[in-house]
Amino acid sequence: MLDFAIFAVTFVIILVGAVLYLYPSSRRASGIPGLNPTDEKDGNLQDIVNKGSLHEFLVSLHQEFGSVASFWFGGRPVVSLGSVQQLRQHINPNHSTDSFETMLKSLLGYQSGMGGGANETVIRKKVYESAINNTLKNNFPLVLKLVDELVGKWKSFPEAQHTPLCAHLLGLAMKSVTQLALGERFRDDADVISFRKNHDAIWSEIGKGYLDGSLEKSSSRKAHYEKALSEMESVLLSVAKDRKAQRKQTMFVDTLLQSSLTERQIMEDCMVFTLAGCVITANLCIWALHFLSTSEDVQDKLYQELHEVLGSDPVTLDKIPQLKYCQQVLNETVRTAKLTPVAARLQEVEGKVDQHVIPKETLVIYALGVVLQDSDTWSAPYRFDPDRFEEESVRKSFCLLGFSGNQTCPELRFAYTIATVLLSTLVRQLKLHQLKGQVMEVRSELVSTPKDETWITVSRRS
Repeated sequence: MLDFAIFAVTFVIILVGAVLYLYPSSRRASGIPGLNPTDEKDGNLQDIVNKGSLHEFLVSLHQEFGSVASFWFGGRPVVSLGSVQQLRQHINPNHSTDSFETMLKSLLGYQSGMGGGANETVIRKKVYESAINNTLKNNFPLVLKLVDELVGKWKSFPEAQHTPLCAHLLGLAMKSVTQLALGERFRDDADVISFRKNHDAIWSEIGKGYLDGSLEKSSSRKAHYEKALSEMESVLLSVAKDRKAQRKQTMFVDTLLQSSLTERQIMEDCMVFTLAGCVITANLCIWALHFLSTSEDVQDKLYQELHEVLGSDPVTLDKIPQLKYCQQVLNETVRTAKLTPVAARLQEVEGKVDQHVIPKETLVIYALGVVLQDSDTWSAPYRFDPDRFEEESVRKSFCLLGFSGNQTCPELRFAYTIATVLLSTLVRQLKLHQLKGQVMEVRSELVSTPKDETWITVSRRS
């Protein structure tokens, strides 16, 4: 199974470090309440390490200093926003780029734009999003097939058999992303396994070693990482070359090939989508099925909607918007699991939140994990309750955070579609049961993942 420890604290801190290195921030004191640096060189790095994750550090930071707080990375200040009200003031003028994509590309050494400024960055973002939308539209039957294969496998299990969510749903995500992004070449399990091996090696080392130099000190680790990255880039370049020669127009890569992007830029965007798409899709599905297994009432309500809207027919793209309760289940999954607990943007111009001035080129952290479980915004914030999204105010807050609407991360929109197909197929045929005595430990980093394998049992619907 893909090592979900890729999002350990070192990785997230390196994301901060990479952005600060690429975009040196102002040394002016912001006057925002927060921690003084505990070390002249490292700032509050050791405080973050001591808390176990950046998310847990931010929870503590905002509990002590309020919804606008600061800390130090090295000799530079970082501002963190931890409430809906403060995010509302900040997000609007800072939405031209996707924070997840920007940070990931910076670590891989890729350029976020097309090399010509903000307008080109927006154009490239639109091409990327269009490529995802087109591949879902053109290949929806393939998604249905992959989900049907998984559900059929689960139906064959004895009712007492433990089903490993992480292993199976990572497999579904890997097959879905590679085949929809890159084409029929990855319908061969051997190619998927080879691709997954390099995917694993890259994710497990991205950013690692930049902080303490450990990657540079280990020639074997560095060689392994560079070999995996080089092989994956070569595969992506080869796929793009083959697809261009065949003049096909159905997959993610095909839309990129029809644009004005260079060969290198096409490879980079394929890399980002295949890396990020797999992890986000897998974890959305894992958490959704875990939470459903804990609530028979939610399963029954979802089953009723699916039966009324779809009957016995497979779900279609046209029908997905009618599955309102299914959308609520996925929204509540993202919220309760804190699926992406941390995001960040560079302050492009001098800004202001409440009475606090944020200097230009300051790194601003969105403490989404704090906001998603803030009792001032969400009633009973630790309870899994899809019904809360029947309220318009809740939907607006969720949209503001970038989890729905036009500002949704494109990889998350892709994941929502795969997860909707999974739920609409699975819940109409099987009931999900929580494994008694299982303790769920969460690794809340860039993407919240189960620390260990998560198990359920299933039974046929009568």
